Amino acid sequence: MRDYDVIIVGAGVGGSALAANLAAAGLDVELLEREAAFTDRVRGEWMAPWGVAEAKALGLYDLLMANGGHHLERSITYDELIAPADALAAAQPLAALHPAAPGPLCMEHVTMQNTLLRHARAGGAKVRRGVSALRVRAGAAPRVEFTHDGARHEHGCRLLVGADGRSSSVRRQLGLTLDEAPVDHLISGLLVTGADAWPADTQALGKAGEVMFLIFPQGHGKVRLYVEYALEHRGRFTGEAGARNLLAALDTTVLPGGDALSRATPAGPCKAYPSQFAQLAAPYCEGAVLLGDAAGFTDPILGQGLSVTLRDARMVRDILLASDDWRPQAFASYGQTRHEGTRRIAQATRFAARLFARFDADGVGARARALARMHRDPGLRALLASAYLGPEQLPAEIFSEAFQEALFAP
Repeated sequence: MRDYDVIIVGAGVGGSALAANLAAAGLDVELLEREAAFTDRVRGEWMAPWGVAEAKALGLYDLLMANGGHHLERSITYDELIAPADALAAAQPLAALHPAAPGPLCMEHVTMQNTLLRHARAGGAKVRRGVSALRVRAGAAPRVEFTHDGARHEHGCRLLVGADGRSSSVRRQLGLTLDEAPVDHLISGLLVTGADAWPADTQALGKAGEVMFLIFPQGHGKVRLYVEYALEHRGRFTGEAGARNLLAALDTTVLPGGDALSRATPAGPCKAYPSQFAQLAAPYCEGAVLLGDAAGFTDPILGQGLSVTLRDARMVRDILLASDDWRPQAFASYGQTRHEGTRRIAQATRFAARLFARFDADGVGARARALARMHRDPGLRALLASAYLGPEQLPAEIFSEAFQEALFAP
C-alpha cells in the first residue's frame, strides 16, 4: 500500500507529458501503462502548429526535436477537379502560419511515446509498465488496484488521471459516457520506407476517386500515409491486402509522385479506424479527471488529436500547480474550454469531411462549388486554417452551420 499525489493511467503522449511536468514540480506521481513496449498502432503523427505551441508550454519541444521531430514547410492540395500543375502552383507555405512554430511537426508516434515516457521517468515519476487487471475508484479517496510483475498492488492518491485512450478503462469504470457522433467514414494509415523521392518538407492531401489521401513525410525516406474512404468499403484498407490496396490507390495521375509512393515498402501495420467525433459533457468527477482521447476524441481527418492532448495536459497541469484545491469545481474551466474547443474542431472536421470524404455525385458537385467559392474568396478557407491556428484563434461565427452552408449550398 502506498499513496501518491497523482496516479496517471496511460503513459502515452498525454499521460507522460503530464507526469513529467508534475514530477518536475515536486509532486509524487505514479504512471501506469498496460503495454510493456509500444508498437505502431497507426496513431497521430502530425502535430499542428498550435499543438507545437502547447509542446513548448509544456517544456517538451526541444526534447521532441532532438529525438526525431521534423517540421513541414509546404502543403499541396491535389484534386481530381484541379489540374496537378495548378495545385502545385497554389502550394501553401507553412512556416509563417503560426508565430510559435515553423510549420507542423511530424514524428513517429512510437518514438514520441518512448521519448516522453523516458522524460517522465528521468524527472522522478514512478513508472510501471505491463500493468494488468486494473481497477479504479474515484471519490473522496481515489484508489487504484492492479497487477504488476505477478504481484497485486493497491495504491491511493489525491487525484486519479485517465489518459488511456479512446477505449479508456478508467472512463468506463468511472461510469462516464461518451456522446458519440455516428461513424461518418473510415480512415486507414500505413508507415512506409524507401520513399526518398517524396520531398521531406512537403505534405499533401487531396481527393482521387474513392479515397481522400493524406501524405506526411517523417524524414529519411519514411512517410506516413492515410486514406479516408466510405463505410461500404470496410476492410479494403486493413491488413496485408489493405496495405497493397492503399499503395495502389496513390498511383493516380491526380497525385504527382504517387507512383513512387506506391512502390514504397510498408514498415508497419495497415489499420483502419472510424473517422468519428465523441466527447464527454464533463471530463472529470470527484477525485478524477480525464485527458486526451479518454476525454473524447476528434475526427482524425484534420489531425487535431495530438494538439488537443497536449493542450489537455497543459491545462490540467496548470490547475494542479495553481492550488491545492483539487475538488471537481477546480476542473470546471478545463471542461468548458475543452468542450467548446472540441465543438469547434468538430465543425472544422465536418467541413473537411463534406469537402473531401463524400464520394457520390452529390459530394463531387458540392466540392466543386466550395472550391470555386474558396478560390474567389480566400476568407472562406477559415475552417481549414483553424486546423493550423487552433480553435480559439478565429471568430466564433466561423464554427457554425451558416458558414458551411455559404460554401456548400446550391
